[in-house]
Amino acid sequence: MTKVKKLKLPPIATVIGADTQISGDVSFSSGMHIDGIVKGNVTGIPDTRSTLVISHGGRVEGDVKVENLILDGAVIGDVFACNRVELAAGAKVSGTVHYALLEMAMGARVNGQLIHAEDIGDKCSLKGATEGKSDTPDTEY
Repeated sequence: MTKVKKLKLPPIATVIGADTQISGDVSFSSGMHIDGIVKGNVTGIPDTRSTLVISHGGRVEGDVKVENLILDGAVIGDVFACNRVELAAGAKVSGTVHYALLEMAMGARVNGQLIHAEDIGDKCSLKGATEGKSDTPDTEY
């Protein structure tokens, strides 16, 4: 049986508030929390343990390319997560979800495909972000 450890979040360095709407692509390092709306692609910078948290009222209208995604809001676009995707009960994805590890709560919705990929680094433009790091894996076998 596989035992999975809880994801250790990096510090949240960027917060997009509930009353904020951003039009355009966003890239970030470390952690980012979205309570508002981003109309554009959201990309985590490689080798920064990029973790995106989208709260219940948050929404991204574009592709998401990160190492880790914790979603309780909405993504209208494709998701490329090099490491882990956690879909909470309020999560809504309209697009394809590419992932290495997936946790999905009852009530979460995906209108698209779920694609498991062992080596997703090339697809999410984070090649090398999860390769050769002994402290990165959150999974015990």
